[in-house]
Parts: sequence; C-alpha cells; structure tokens
Amino acid sequence: MLGTQEYRKELDRQFKNPKSNFKIAIVVDMWLTGFDVPFLDTIYIDKPVQRHNLIQTISRVNRKFEGKDKGLVVDYIGIKKQMNLALAHYNKADQQNIEEIAQSVVVVKDHLDLLGKIFHPFDSKPYFDGSPLEQLNCLNMAAEFVQLTDKIEKRFMALVKRLKAAYDICSGSESITHNERDLIHFYLAVRSIVFKLTRGHAPDIAQMNARVREMVAEALKADGVEEVFKLDDESAEGVDLFDDDYLAKIEKIKLPNTKIKLLQKLLAKAIEDFRKVNRTKGIEFSDKFRALVDKYNERKEDSVLVSNVLEDFSTEIIDLIKALKDEKGDLGDMDSLEEKAFYDILKKLATKYDFTYPEDKLVELSKAVREVVDDKAKYTDWSERDDIKAELKVGLILVLAKHGYPPVDRDEVYKEIFEQAENFKRYSA
Repeated sequence: MLGTQEYRKELDRQFKNPKSNFKIAIVVDMWLTGFDVPFLDTIYIDKPVQRHNLIQTISRVNRKFEGKDKGLVVDYIGIKKQMNLALAHYNKADQQNIEEIAQSVVVVKDHLDLLGKIFHPFDSKPYFDGSPLEQLNCLNMAAEFVQLTDKIEKRFMALVKRLKAAYDICSGSESITHNERDLIHFYLAVRSIVFKLTRGHAPDIAQMNARVREMVAEALKADGVEEVFKLDDESAEGVDLFDDDYLAKIEKIKLPNTKIKLLQKLLAKAIEDFRKVNRTKGIEFSDKFRALVDKYNERKEDSVLVSNVLEDFSTEIIDLIKALKDEKGDLGDMDSLEEKAFYDILKKLATKYDFTYPEDKLVELSKAVREVVDDKAKYTDWSERDDIKAELKVGLILVLAKHGYPPVDRDEVYKEIFEQAENFKRYSA
C-alpha cells in the first residue's frame, strides 16, 4: 500500500543483496514462491499454509550459501500437521512425477530443435561468447529477427511458450545439459522482449538466471525505448502520448520491426483513450489503424529485406498519430471535446442515413445535447441507475425533437446518440 512499483522493486533488489542492511522483511502473500535469496537463513511463519505453497515457502531458507549450513523455520501457527500431509502427498506422487519429467525432457529437446531451425540463419554466438554489450545487442537483434514476418513471430512465440511449460516440469533434471539451459534462457529472453513490445509486462523472468534477467531488463530499455515502455507502469501517469519527444526517441531506433511495434503500441493506446471521449472518431481511427496493422502483418519475407518497405510503414503510423493529435486539437466551432464528440456523431448519422441538416443548426444542437447530458448525468452513480438513464434518454429525445433532428424516423439514430452520451460520461466521470 505504500510507495510506487519502482520503490517495491528496489526493496526486492536490496533484500537480495547480501551487503545491504535490509535484513528482516515482514510479508503477506509475496516473496514466498519463486523468490530466491540463497543467504536467507530464517523464516517465521504465523499464517496457515498448505500443500505446494507450504513446501515452496519453507524452501526459501534451504538454499546453499557460503558460511550457511542450514535454514531455520520458526513456526508460530502450527504447521507440523500440514507439513506431514504435504510430504506424504509429494512422496506418493514421486513415481508419477518421474514419468512426467522424462516426457517433459523429450518435449524440451524437441522444441529446442524446432527453435534451432528457425534461428539457423541468425548468428547467436555474441550472446553466448561476447561481452555484456554484445550479448545485449544480440538479444535485441534476435527479437528483431523473430519479428521478420507475422508468421515467424507467431510460430516462435508458440514454440517458446510450449518449451517453457515443459521446462517448468523438468528444470531440475540432469538430462538437460548446461548448453541446453543456456539456449532455453536465450529463447525465453527473446520471447520476453517481443512480448513486452506487443502486449505488456514481460513474462518468463522468473525462469531465467540473474545474468539473463538483468540483460532482458537492459534490452527492454535499449535503443531509446525506455520511456515508451513506461506506458504500462505507474510512472506513466500524466505522460503526454503525443509529445514530440516520444516520436523523436522512437525515430532513433535502428531496428525497424521493433520501431514499428512500439509505434503500434503507442498509437493503440492513444486511440483507446480518444475513443473514450469521442466514440465516432475513435472508431474511424481504429479502422484506419487496423488496416495498417493488417498490411504490416501480411508482409512477405522477400519484401521485409527492402528497408523502404518498413520505413513506409513507420511513416504511415506516424502520420496517423499526427492526424489523431490534430483531430484532438481541432474543436471547430465547439467549446469542448464533449460538444465536438456530439457534433461528429450527429454529422455522421446524417451521412449514414442519407438526410441533410444545416451546419449552423448542427453546432447549436451539439451544444444543446451536451447540456442535457451534463444535467442528467451529474450524479456519480448515474450509469448504475436505470431511472437516471431513462431520464437521459427522454431528455435527449425531447431536445432532438425540438431541433427537428433527425428529419426522418429512424430508431437507430437515437440509439447511437445514446451510446455516445453514455460512452462520454462513463469515462469522463
């Protein structure tokens, strides 16, 4: 409840640092599973924990570390019975687990072979043999490589996802060689970078050793994209997505597919935010954006090697971002974004249902509609109250009738205006 996400991450880093003076942590439902601190020697338990979670929890203090010969579990709640039940369960399941592990080893090796075929043209030696900077650059280039086409990217992501699922089961098996583990960490790292570019928070981090985790973190910040990656984080509050500095940073990225993915991510978020305000124009921009993404995803391997093809995609996306920025700033004769949103839908409906309505009256009607919406939806819980929503619909019908809109009898016109009114008030509350 206290501090930012970055502050909590710093606490995580400090607790894992043997030289830090942060020696005691009181936690609830965190740092109990998959949290590796080899020098941790004592854990105090004062809440009920069972089965797998209990095994994972007490395992926090059983890691080997120089100068440490045992871990101590101090029990304040009475876990002995649950401990015995957990041990009995996992001992009984040992034979079944052995068979499952053997099958998973086969799956891991098969998927490493399939991934090796995808990466056959790619030189991954710098990752395994190079300096830290060369390793970092290799990760970025590998992420760029798997984005060569949409088909390759989807195949790679699916293969690594299945590889990870199998590796989760057999990660402790001696049948997995050191070189194979290095390859697994490499593919997980590349998948994490691509995942972050396309969807959000990078997965698989817990599966990687500390060196690779740090490298992924650096790779995600490399080439001037650090600020853009903050769009998912708490630190993104108050960031202007249309700030020219953002586009300038992205323009410096030398990896064309990575640049396009970042532009897509930036534009998708901007359109999503705009659609909450102006549903009509938001849908128009969504359709244009979807057409661009489809065009990019349909690219062929023989065309992606031509640099101007990807440059054209980047330019088109940047042009759409600028068009969206201009649309947000162009209020015309309106006094607010809300009035402009109603003006846009009223004008669109006239075209859609093939009737004419004078421009000056359209501006006047937009202002009148906004006044009705503001009046009827002034209560914070209005969207949950059927009585207020009913009053809003009646108020809109009366004001439309007063202004002679629409001059044709079409129920669809009222329906779309109601949707815009509810849309705007829901997100602007």
